[in-house]
Amino acid sequence: MENELHANKNHLLAVLPEAEWARVAPHLVRVDMPLGQVVYESGDRLHHVYFPTTSIVSLLYVMEDGSSAEIAIVGNEGLIGIALFMGGETTPSRAIVQSAGAAYRLDAKILKEEFRRAGPVQRLLLRYTQALITQMAQTAVCNRHHSIDQQLCRWLLLSMDRLPSNELTMTQELIANMLGVRRSGVTEAALKLQDAGLIRYSHGHIEVLDRPGLEKRVCECYGVVRREFDRLLPDLKAL
Repeated sequence: MENELHANKNHLLAVLPEAEWARVAPHLVRVDMPLGQVVYESGDRLHHVYFPTTSIVSLLYVMEDGSSAEIAIVGNEGLIGIALFMGGETTPSRAIVQSAGAAYRLDAKILKEEFRRAGPVQRLLLRYTQALITQMAQTAVCNRHHSIDQQLCRWLLLSMDRLPSNELTMTQELIANMLGVRRSGVTEAALKLQDAGLIRYSHGHIEVLDRPGLEKRVCECYGVVRREFDRLLPDLKAL
């Protein structure tokens, strides 16, 4: 595999310097990520990390009664499994595939070896982790202070940033679980966006028709997250 093949597939893999890429590439395994697949459960010991290419994975916090709320989404800009190199080995969140596609899987041992070299890979992963923490914090603020339709706009825009098209398959029930709100609230919010000509929703299929319109309607939280990712992970030529 050549580094160039991943330039538009996974951002973190694409910017690895040649020496680091040469060590990592032979260990990458392409895997399918079907909709609804649980990548890991809360408390699981992590044995791999995943670099999504065309899939999106939602990180959820699950309550004792089974209810859940999304704390972040990860797509082709990042990786699943930061606990491995942050020293925790396990995490209290659940990772579930939100949009079907593919990813590259890497054994935990290989990632840890690269991280311990204290070189470009470590700096790259720490920058990504800071950006992910920003997304988690902003999600908490958004869920507390902004309307459901603003949250839905944020969620759609973040998803679109991580997909090669303007369409995704997602039921209202699943969206409600992600946002931690009632399904009726998502239905009402989706209808508002559809009536405004911003999206088309039918039988679990969402198509974004007017992205600039969504950006005008969304709360400040989307911009905060987007700017932080752009600031920390532009092209990383100076790794």
